[in-house]
Amino acid sequence: MFEGLLQPMHLLVIFGIALLVFGPKRLPELGKGLGESIRGFKAALKGDEENPAAPPKGSPDPQPAERNQPKF
Repeated sequence: MFEGLLQPMHLLVIFGIALLVFGPKRLPELGKGLGESIRGFKAALKGDEENPAAPPKGSPDPQPAERNQPKF
């Protein structure tokens, strides 16, 4: 289904269109921002694996969701 989707010629065309749309000055900034966001996302995932979100011992059970709903 996706066989040959990202061939080198396709990647060159995509890069050329991005260069025309964003310009040569803005393209490196976009790449840097994308790389930083991916690194931050991976770090957040790794942090969640190391510290699973479990309630601390001895804490009371949370109230049912229907009690926390605002009344209109």
